[in-house]
Amino acid sequence: MTGRPGRAVRSGAQAGAGDLLELVRSGRAVTRGALQQVTGLSRATVGQRLDRLFRAGWLREGAGGPVDSPLGGRPSITLEFDGSHAVVLAADLDTRHARAAVLSLTGEILAEHAGTLVVEDGPETILAELGRWFGELLEKAGHPAAEVCGIGLAVPGPVDSETGRVVQPPMMPGWDGYDIRGRLSRAFTEHTGAPPVPVLVDNDANLMAYGEQRAGHPDCRAFVLVKVSTGIGAGVVVDGSVYRGIDGGAGDIGHIRVGADALCRCGSYGCLAAVASGGAVARRLAESGVPAASGSDVRDLLAAGHPEAAALAREAGRRVGDVLATVVTLLNPGVLMIAGDLAGTPFLTGVRELLYQRALPRSTAHLDVLTSRLGERAALIGAGALVVEHLYAPERVEERLLALGV
Repeated sequence: MTGRPGRAVRSGAQAGAGDLLELVRSGRAVTRGALQQVTGLSRATVGQRLDRLFRAGWLREGAGGPVDSPLGGRPSITLEFDGSHAVVLAADLDTRHARAAVLSLTGEILAEHAGTLVVEDGPETILAELGRWFGELLEKAGHPAAEVCGIGLAVPGPVDSETGRVVQPPMMPGWDGYDIRGRLSRAFTEHTGAPPVPVLVDNDANLMAYGEQRAGHPDCRAFVLVKVSTGIGAGVVVDGSVYRGIDGGAGDIGHIRVGADALCRCGSYGCLAAVASGGAVARRLAESGVPAASGSDVRDLLAAGHPEAAALAREAGRRVGDVLATVVTLLNPGVLMIAGDLAGTPFLTGVRELLYQRALPRSTAHLDVLTSRLGERAALIGAGALVVEHLYAPERVEERLLALGV
């Protein structure tokens, strides 16, 4: 994974194998000598810690680096995180379709599948089907299920990251409070025969933002992604970490009231999503006789250059841009990325028109407003990264090494 900021690590006698792995993975110290310098550990202690990581298959030696001493001598051997020892599974659920993949630990997609899954069919049906997809994808990728170290899942609703359960999701009837982690872990085992693995769940816009920020904007300290599809949601990455709020509700801008009288799926009137989402544009097109039932239909019409779809998308962009003027003023991001079904020129033009008109020049002076780079794979990349960062965090490395017997 690229663009990963380094976490704080302990120094002195407290610095464990996880701290050394973190220093290598973040690129802050990639030789034995550099690890000694940063941690203050002796050469022998660094060697002992590294030996455990080598035996686990998590580290490997790379090419010789620059000579450490000004007096010359042999080049030092660099250390590298070995991303080939395991794989990650990831899935991205939308309201009417889903995408799943096997990823390497460095974020490369090794096998991928997309298909129709209707989230309203409920968690039992959907998660069981994802388990089947995972089994088939592992065969396609040529990796045994025993190599899977974790699963990441993106869902179109607010998620309590402590429990992995969605909280009052407007577009996911039947999912509120459901044990997604437990069911998806069981589905993985049922379809592969492998033992359970950790499952992490997060909101799709959060994971899209995380994937996009790491892949294309690693130096951006405040990054905002707005997904406009069936609904509208935002993901915020601050200093390399997803900002979720106290219980996963941060970024739910689709339910900001904008003064309209349209009924939203959440049951309230006047939400932004009720008038400016892909679903809202589809309804207006259908009312005028243009066949459109969802945000993906609008996307297809926009791709075909349909003039009425383009006009409505631009109008929707202006409504969203009006709200984003407040978001930009509050967060002062360096990048504002538009993603989802409506992420195209008409919508982006509308966003820019109102955003630059309503926000203070100070808030937009250093702001890049652009569209998604990773496209439909953004949430998969973000979900994979979330799993890797969780499992290889310094505080978890020790317990995982002990479980491996090294």
